[in-house]
Amino acid sequence: MEQTVSQAEKHLGLLCSVLAGYTRKTAGLRDKGDQLVGQLYELAQCEDPELQLGLKNMSEDLAMVQDYRQAQVDRLESRVVAPLKAYGDIIKNKRAELKKFGADRNREMKEIQKLEKIRLKNPADRQSIVSFKYCVSPLRGVHIQLCSKVYIPGQNF
Repeated sequence: MEQTVSQAEKHLGLLCSVLAGYTRKTAGLRDKGDQLVGQLYELAQCEDPELQLGLKNMSEDLAMVQDYRQAQVDRLESRVVAPLKAYGDIIKNKRAELKKFGADRNREMKEIQKLEKIRLKNPADRQSIVSFKYCVSPLRGVHIQLCSKVYIPGQNF
């Protein structure tokens, strides 16, 4: 499970980074297109009426293309990059759950080892063994709950 979370963190981080770079480059291309539209419009102001009309039409068409690029950048940021960023929080939560699960599992194992030591030292002392079992059994319930809480969603992850 830890390996799955680590792999997801690594690959989703790289994917998010690449997509963010793609979005930035698309936004940069949009900015260059906007500069080109401005230059064409300025050039159109200096030319004769026929060329002026053609350059203005061309700059308006290019401005529409840049509007589509702006929509593309907005969609990339809202529908692709933002949901991928949300996985960062999910991965952090899974790591915290795994850490808690590991600590609880280790605590339970230590308690079971103590119980075994008591059994080996004095097998006739049933009262201390039974009382210790009652101390360990709640830990076992917590361990089972954590197993189902961590592993079942982990498989879906």
